[in-house]
Amino acid sequence: MDYLPVFLRLEGKPALVVGGGQVAARKADWLLKARARVTLVAPRLVPELAARAARGELAHLEARFAPQQLEGAVVVVAASDDGAVNAAVAAAARTRHIPVNVVDSAELSTFIFPAIIDRSPVVVAVSSAGAAPVLARRVRQQIEALLPARLGALARFLGGRRAAVRRALGPHGRRAFWERIVAGPAALEVLAGNEAAAEQRFGRELRAAGLVNAAGGSGEVYLIGAGPGDPDLLTLRALQLLQQADVILHDRLVPEAILERARRDARRVFVGKETGEAGGQKDINEQLVSLARAGLKVARLKGGDGYVFGRGGEELEILREHGIPYRVVPGITAALGAAACADIPLTHRRLAHSVTLVSGHAATDDSLDWRALAGAHQTVVFYMGVAQLPRIVARLRAAGASPGRPAAIVERATLPGERVLRSPLGEIAALATRAQVAAPALLIVGEVAALASSAIAAESGAVPAPAQCAERALA
Repeated sequence: MDYLPVFLRLEGKPALVVGGGQVAARKADWLLKARARVTLVAPRLVPELAARAARGELAHLEARFAPQQLEGAVVVVAASDDGAVNAAVAAAARTRHIPVNVVDSAELSTFIFPAIIDRSPVVVAVSSAGAAPVLARRVRQQIEALLPARLGALARFLGGRRAAVRRALGPHGRRAFWERIVAGPAALEVLAGNEAAAEQRFGRELRAAGLVNAAGGSGEVYLIGAGPGDPDLLTLRALQLLQQADVILHDRLVPEAILERARRDARRVFVGKETGEAGGQKDINEQLVSLARAGLKVARLKGGDGYVFGRGGEELEILREHGIPYRVVPGITAALGAAACADIPLTHRRLAHSVTLVSGHAATDDSLDWRALAGAHQTVVFYMGVAQLPRIVARLRAAGASPGRPAAIVERATLPGERVLRSPLGEIAALATRAQVAAPALLIVGEVAALASSAIAAESGAVPAPAQCAERALA
């Protein structure tokens, strides 16, 4: 971030605006809405500002700028039409450690005015760090269209009842209660202007929540698939529940960019393990149960989809065994994300009538029907197969797969640095070694692996992905 978003409390505080034109009028208006005591410094004022000064809404110092005029000010805006004056204001303010905004000059400013959506006491600010103010205003318009006109009334209604909720509910029960209220009929009544009906509904909800709280109500667990890595590929439901979770148990395949989409104050617990480490699934299961029994909302966040080689089924069994409420949110499994980003259709009317997903750890499993996996007119995707790649190729070849059968490896699918390696099956292991392929990566075997246009252009070898999958979809 180039700027830290903050909200300043300016009620009753002195604010100085240097300038007397329309730009100064707009800045003064925002400061007055924040109930600051505004003084304008300018030889002349436009009629709008002169009228406000005459009504006593703001003070006017009919003079040119001088540094001593900053005395006592807590915030300064330089909005004159003289660049030299604005620069002098900025220098004087910086010397006195007073926050200063210079209109149309982010370089001279220590703070900037964002595009503002005002539903007081709810205020939303949008900024492009001064790089694209028109874009920021566009985003503001889009957000403003989504926010009800009486949103501020709802905020005041809820704020007036916080003390009652604190008396009735414990810390863990309060968040769940407020989430139900905000998304429920009581809030709808306020937004419709019927606060008497909202009060009745609110009272019933609070009494019911108090009974559950007294009985020691349980928390719940969200089993969430995080997708192949690109945060834009999270489902809407996953985002909603990540914003509600008190604790997030995540594995090593969940990147920081996805964790940043969670609630800021949620506790993060890393529960992943590297290949070869002692298994920790028993500890994970125990944490899910104990945290939920403590009344917390727990997000179990896994890369890909939790039900595809993610041991989500085992965690589901444990939650059912202990009577823990749960919700399951599917994610885009790695095979789907990797194939789409590599321009490889997993099925194709002429080339592949089925797709099979196989764990790479099964390379030593003699119970697998390797002859069936080696058959033509199908696609086989091996998860977690980098370490076992030579053995997988050998098993397929021994089962009858042609050494010329198309194959591809997709490394870091949907993430920065994504690579796609394509070659005949008989050469793919050597190619992966030369290219130093590392996990996470998937092996895709089948005629469809030769379809992508980039494979034709590159013939055989490592092909850097042209862009992240979500971005390419928009191109």
